[in-house]
Amino acid sequence: MENLDPKSKDVQALILTPTRELSIQVAEEIKSFADKDVKVQLIYGGQSIGKELDWLKRKPQIVVGTTWRVIDHILRKKSLKVDNLKYLVLDEADEMLNMGFVEDIEQILQHTPENKKTLLFSATMPRAIRNIVNKYIKDHNEVKIERKELTNPNIEQKYYKVDDKNKFDALCRILEVEPDFYGIVFCRTKADVDEVSSKLVQKWYKAEWLHGDISQNLRERTLGRFKNQVVKILVATDVAARWIDVNNLTHVINYTLPENPEVYTHRIWRTGRAGNKWEAISLVGRKDGRSLSWIEKTIKTKIQEAKLPEVEELIKAKRQRLLDKTAELLEKQENPKYLDLAADLLALWEPEKVLSAILEEAFGSEYLETHYKKLVSKQYNVWNEVRLFIARWKLDGIKNPGQLIKFIEQETGYKLWDVGRIDIKDKFSFMNVTEDDAYVIIKHFKKENSRRPIVTQAKERR
Repeated sequence: MENLDPKSKDVQALILTPTRELSIQVAEEIKSFADKDVKVQLIYGGQSIGKELDWLKRKPQIVVGTTWRVIDHILRKKSLKVDNLKYLVLDEADEMLNMGFVEDIEQILQHTPENKKTLLFSATMPRAIRNIVNKYIKDHNEVKIERKELTNPNIEQKYYKVDDKNKFDALCRILEVEPDFYGIVFCRTKADVDEVSSKLVQKWYKAEWLHGDISQNLRERTLGRFKNQVVKILVATDVAARWIDVNNLTHVINYTLPENPEVYTHRIWRTGRAGNKWEAISLVGRKDGRSLSWIEKTIKTKIQEAKLPEVEELIKAKRQRLLDKTAELLEKQENPKYLDLAADLLALWEPEKVLSAILEEAFGSEYLETHYKKLVSKQYNVWNEVRLFIARWKLDGIKNPGQLIKFIEQETGYKLWDVGRIDIKDKFSFMNVTEDDAYVIIKHFKKENSRRPIVTQAKERR
């Protein structure tokens, strides 16, 4: 911005983002930093293109927008000239790739001068993005965050082992014992977001949800309520959460683990911008051990296993919250409206029994231990190795461990990440895998041939 000429009538900087919300956020931040004579124009789908045409006639020096609307102004309306562009910024480039904007980006790049400076920001660097870099940014420098910087002392990272069928109950238990909870619950799919948020609302939690299928207006209203803490629980997908900019979250919960460690770090870093302590909690199911191990290796940090709150702790927290809320109501109550009715009720029986009957009618068994089931997952160790017996050997063309791994992956359609010792014999082979991987592999081959499966668990050695 220091290098822009406020007297020039050319667009000198073009910033592309994947979503409307991120465009708005970027434009607002730039306006707060830019010289008062530098004009910043925001263009995106969803607002009046007629107004945008008028705004662009005022000759802004910086344009921030989404790719489709930028293309519309460059190619169709001929209202955005980028011939003399000095800077091009691609923000959240990997997300643009996921949303199918690669061709659009290339189309825009073709209309920009070769001598511009290009800045590309990306949480991950997939091959398609790297191809664009090599094609259009030939003489470039790459700046990476070192792995050692992927952890933050302000984050308390922990995970709970819980069966998949009990994940929602575990989530509710965490929410109940954290009275000041203000955070994001991450799900991998839109279907999971819909299901989890719907269940939370049914249980009277103030929760809202965010994913790619929600309209722009609704997304904007939802984000506004969340930022203002009218709603303190937001259930979201990774794509939707990319444009959330909130500084004082207390928790990030991985309801489902992400597909790669980079997304995990992107999730948990959302809360660490104000220097406060916060928690990153993961709910780890029986098949998540491999993913958890991969995340730990990548961030070079051991994520601590924690114990879910016991029913007694849960009830204690709920009782205290009820007491605090009642005391607060009594302090605020200047003109009680039900004193006559209260007197009639208390005249029926002993006060404790009357209040007990009303509480039971209102809450059922919610404050009793019998209302809750045990959520302790079956005891398993996600890193325990299982030795597999495989009825494939050298005579079948299996010459080395790589070929044996490839055989298993092709047969099951399942990617193996953590493989231990492999022994290839003349008439059979052995392979050590994690308990999670063994479960998937054995189940597949047993389904193929229940009587004589090719792969089984090896008998224990004496």
